[in-house]
Amino acid sequence: ICSPAVFMLAKLLFNSLLILVMSLVSFLLFILFLGNPTTNILEFAGIVVLGAWSLSLVFTFLAAIAAKAHQNAAIMAVMGFPIIIPQLLLLMRISKAAFAPMLTIPVNTILLLLALDGLIILLSVVLFPFLWKE
Repeated sequence: ICSPAVFMLAKLLFNSLLILVMSLVSFLLFILFLGNPTTNILEFAGIVVLGAWSLSLVFTFLAAIAAKAHQNAAIMAVMGFPIIIPQLLLLMRISKAAFAPMLTIPVNTILLLLALDGLIILLSVVLFPFLWKE
């Protein structure tokens, strides 16, 4: 019905939107029950959106790869750990700036995170058709 690349892009988009909605609801509930953690609320909300999008891309890509394996939970854990660490480190650097008293936007770090996201999308579109054939 559709090509593997289109299927993978649709899967990435759906999971990104799902995680985005879940993250924003969690963020609003966090603020409601525990109070505002920072004075830069819009910047922190942007970090939540960026982090949710990044994590959903990585784990959707890994789930597509692991779906063809027999022990997909083990594959997800083994492959996911080294792939997710750079993104978590970048997200921690960005969130540290949102909690600072003076807002300094780490543009280079944000661009690096967006480049990693673009790389994951590109790898998904290129590699998924090979998995689809088998």
